Amino acid sequence: MIVVAKLKARQESIEEMKAALLDMVSKVKDEEGTLVYTLHQDLGNPAVFLFYEKYMDADALTAHSSTPYFKALFKTIRPMLDGDPEIAMYDELKRKEG
Repeated sequence: MIVVAKLKARQESIEEMKAALLDMVSKVKDEEGTLVYTLHQDLGNPAVFLFYEKYMDADALTAHSSTPYFKALFKTIRPMLDGDPEIAMYDELKRKEG
């Protein structure tokens, strides 16, 4: 299960949002079932942040989304956002052997 989440900060909130998102990364790194959780900042527009997330399965994503710190993050960053987050989910495709 792959999740790509794109968030845009208001211009006056870029650094504050960056700090909140980096704090989230440090909390998620030890979650069971979360295989990759990386944060990126757009080189052309520093107000845009992108999370690339890889979970063992849908249950691991549900567990991540249910944590108190995940819920707290969105309460914290809601006033900093410029629009709604864009969230896309993907299944990883693997070539079948044989």
